[in-house]
Amino acid sequence: MDMPDIVNNYFDADSRSDVDENARHHGIVAIRGWWVAAKKATQYRAEPVEFMVEGDKALFRARVSGHFPGSPVMLTHDFTIKDDRIVRLEIRS
Repeated sequence: MDMPDIVNNYFDADSRSDVDENARHHGIVAIRGWWVAAKKATQYRAEPVEFMVEGDKALFRARVSGHFPGSPVMLTHDFTIKDDRIVRLEIRS
């Protein structure tokens, strides 16, 4: 897929496991802590299947599979990008 570099980097890191559901996490340390714990607990893998980019918004639908009830699921990753950085990410079903 021809996705923005920063989002491609996100999914690449996620696939390598370089990483409180229904909670908000602010700051690099808190986000990384959540990501590592989620990867360890569920051993999930996210595979982007479609996307749309408009301005500073990038919406991706990804097939997420792992060791959790209901796997696999389709989740939407709603990125806000500014200055080639992810400044906001909301993941929802």
